[in-house]
Formats: sequence, C-alpha cells, structure tokens
Amino acid sequence: MEKPKHYDFAGWATRSNIKCSDERTIAEGSFAHQNGTVVPLIWQHDHNNMKAVLGNAYLDCTKPGGVYTYATFN
Repeated sequence: MEKPKHYDFAGWATRSNIKCSDERTIAEGSFAHQNGTVVPLIWQHDHNNMKAVLGNAYLDCTKPGGVYTYATFN
C-alpha cells in the first residue's frame, strides 16, 4: 500500500531506542516487516476498549530513527 494522499496528521508513532510510555524500548528496525501496513490508531495502548480506537495509521518504517505514521481519525 502506498502512503495516503489525504490524512489528518503525520508524525512519529514510536522512536527507536527511547523508552516509551508503556516502559518498552523499541529497537531500530523492529517494525520493518510492517512497512506500508495500516493498523488501528489506538489511544494510550488501550486495546481492550473500543472507544479507544481513534482511526487508522499507515506505517512508514523507511525513515531512520523509528516508525513514522500518516493517520486518519474515524
């Protein structure tokens, strides 16, 4: 899938080698296999709450330093 032409915002989904709010540190290249996929955009890692699903995020894993995303809201 190619990057969406229209999106609500773009930015880093996660940065490599920096501790995240959930206490995990993501290594460089950890999500390379998901480059170009679309995943649910979820508030604060709350996967058990349907109200936490805000929209969708297109993952761009080609930039050094982490995973960049182009996201749309529901």
